[in-house]
Amino acid sequence: MHIFVTGGAGFIGSHIVEYHLARGDKVHVVDNLSTGSRANIESFYATGRFHFDEADIVTWEGLDKAVAWADRIYHMAAVVGVYRVLSEPVKTMATNIAGTDRLLRAIQHSGWSPQVILASSSEVYGPHTEPTLSEEDALIIQSGAPLRWNYAISKLADEGFGLAYAREHNIPVLIARFFNTVGPRQTGRYGMVVPRFVQRAVANETITVFGDGEQTRSFCDVRDTVAILDRLASMPDLPTGEIVNVGSDREISINDLARLVITCAGSRSGIEHIPYSEAYGAEFEDIRHRRPSLEKLNRLTGYEHSWNLEDTLNDLISRAREQQSGAKP
Repeated sequence: MHIFVTGGAGFIGSHIVEYHLARGDKVHVVDNLSTGSRANIESFYATGRFHFDEADIVTWEGLDKAVAWADRIYHMAAVVGVYRVLSEPVKTMATNIAGTDRLLRAIQHSGWSPQVILASSSEVYGPHTEPTLSEEDALIIQSGAPLRWNYAISKLADEGFGLAYAREHNIPVLIARFFNTVGPRQTGRYGMVVPRFVQRAVANETITVFGDGEQTRSFCDVRDTVAILDRLASMPDLPTGEIVNVGSDREISINDLARLVITCAGSRSGIEHIPYSEAYGAEFEDIRHRRPSLEKLNRLTGYEHSWNLEDTLNDLISRAREQQSGAKP
């Protein structure tokens, strides 16, 4: 199978690449390395079935050829991370929306119909207060929404493009709404909470929690995420334009997450709370609870997760210690 991954040098993208190379597939990646890293993909060249282009999906001249080659496309390229979304609101909107539109247009004009897995986000649900979030729930967009919601708006526009191209041009599109994916290669540079906590705990430094820490999230290991995507994409009778929550439905507060990381690491770290305005340098509206309903995912795939949160944290802590000591992970 020929696999094309936009944003394939990033956190989730590089795991998708690794998964498909392990199955013997040929993989082509395009990434401008704005958040991705060559280190994430360097080992893949040895397979002889990996090709990488450093380029921006919005302007890359090789896009038409890549989509005509691919049997399956994972569209992961996007501006991500709270810090970047707040500091680059125009780029967030322009890149995320224009990149998706250009990709789908290229597929339409190619005369070929590769399968498309379009990365969306739980952010599109907006400031819901329900205990779980289902694909059938209404999506909340506030009038005069602050910059924090630009990412959600861009991802909702991506979903709109995906559904429109699926219906008008019969392009087989699957929309995956990710809920807090974590695991190896994720960086805390742009605000991701688990790698920040792990690095602090391993160094026995104070762990900083934003807000009161009682906000809850549901974390899914990236290795489960990638396997779920393949399971969904491999279903021969999956309707085009399907939207599916992808994640774990185990919910944990950020305070309890910090305590769990400290326990798993056997760390001497303390916990300090700071207001959002200090953390982000701007007013910030957070979501108190974010837990996916996995009813549709379970009905479609019957997938059973291989990684629980403790397993993931122990793995990340072990890797962090190896890197800290200079050993090869």
